[in-house]
Amino acid sequence: MSGERWPELPETLTAKLPIVRQWIDTVLSAYAREARPIVSYRFRRLVAFYSRRLLSSARVVEVARVPFPPLRRLGITQLARLERGSYAGLTLGDTYFIRSDAAQDESVHAHELVHVIQWQLLGREAFLKSYAAGVLRCGYRDSPLEAMAYRLQDEFEAGGAGGDFEARIRAELASLPRR
Repeated sequence: MSGERWPELPETLTAKLPIVRQWIDTVLSAYAREARPIVSYRFRRLVAFYSRRLLSSARVVEVARVPFPPLRRLGITQLARLERGSYAGLTLGDTYFIRSDAAQDESVHAHELVHVIQWQLLGREAFLKSYAAGVLRCGYRDSPLEAMAYRLQDEFEAGGAGGDFEARIRAELASLPRR
């Protein structure tokens, strides 16, 4: 990703961000009581890759089906194909939703925590714009933010000794030229 430009979000989609933000706020509010800190799972390996502060502050909600924005209904038809996915997790700010059948998979948590950090570092608006523009330009799996999360998840799964994923994510995001 180094040297690449962040993809730009078309103005027609930028205009839809307020309704996406409203959907996010509604979902987070609806599940607020069920959210619990990741540290409560007592995973052994995450602490080698993420700070205890993050593991204590980020929240997770177990669900039968991960909530996903109704993009077509919101008028975001350019990304509506994403609605057909069966995702193990979805991150909204400092909270992520994880399918119950994946809740004990530490690797899925490692992936979603990458997104928590991306949200923190980019901020809500920039994350949403960057994520959507990346998917439009590169597709879901190869979009810059997902590609980073999958690459770090693969590294986590490989069983390495650990490393500061937070610092690496910060450096990688900073290396991408802004407009």
